[in-house]
Amino acid sequence: MTYGGLAVVALAVALVVALVVARVRGLGARWWAATALTGVVLTGLTVVFDSLMIAADLFRYDEAALLGVRLWLTPVEDLAWPVVAALLLPALWALGDGAERAGADA
Repeated sequence: MTYGGLAVVALAVALVVALVVARVRGLGARWWAATALTGVVLTGLTVVFDSLMIAADLFRYDEAALLGVRLWLTPVEDLAWPVVAALLLPALWALGDGAERAGADA
């Protein structure tokens, strides 16, 4: 499986979980805005720090398994993981009692 294929599967699972939890818990626009902002910040940090680590030759990718699109030095497939984290972690927290303690908006 390519990095892109794995990223698509992980993104799909995270999105489905986030949508279901948001519906079940009644999470509103404020939760989605905070989740989106978190995803943007994490994605930006991933581009910067992945690029620095790649430039320092700390790790390499199998070029045959990449799509070839890069932001700075970061393969676009790597950007799936901060988005997955931004969707999945708050959703799982809200699924517990986190949303009730934080006063989830409707």
